[in-house]
Amino acid sequence: MGLNEAISAFVALFIIIDPIGLTPLFVALTRGATAEMRRRIAARAVLISAVILALFGLFGEEVLSFVGISMPAFRIAGGLLLFLTAIEMLFERRTQRREKNAVLTDDPSVFPLATPLIAGPGAITTMILFAGRSHAPTDYLVLGAAMLAVLMLVLVLFFAGSFLERLLGHTGINVVTRLLGMLLAALSVQFVLDGLRDFGLVPGGGG
Repeated sequence: MGLNEAISAFVALFIIIDPIGLTPLFVALTRGATAEMRRRIAARAVLISAVILALFGLFGEEVLSFVGISMPAFRIAGGLLLFLTAIEMLFERRTQRREKNAVLTDDPSVFPLATPLIAGPGAITTMILFAGRSHAPTDYLVLGAAMLAVLMLVLVLFFAGSFLERLLGHTGINVVTRLLGMLLAALSVQFVLDGLRDFGLVPGGGG
């Protein structure tokens, strides 16, 4: 996995997980908690998310093979799923659904923070898709580093959640979410093209 692939993995995971969009929800879910409690909840949620995504990155393709699904087919299906996520981001449906699912609990670190808000279907799909492009142990290390970099950003933004919410405001967060949605739409189309190319349905070398 070269530098371009590593950057693509980082960008894809950043867009899918959407740390900026998640931060206001984290603030809402931890309303009334002390600063120390917020830090513990944030750290626990990020750690659990890292374990979930790493497991799917390492063994997701084997699970697909076991049930008879090829990687090209999964690339196409995953690309379509990511495209639907992009549409939701562009039309703010994703934020509305997250807010609806973000039910207040005593400790929201496992649910809904770790899953499905951080390590949700989109992020899991992205890990499996990029792991399918990996061919050497170093490729998996690079993918893991990209994943951890995104999760560290999530952790940092969660720690600074209240400040960021005041800085961007509701309008600023909406603008950033829509820009990320446009990038995700383009990336999802590329995944579909990669799958079609693997099937030999479009010209060009493998992605």
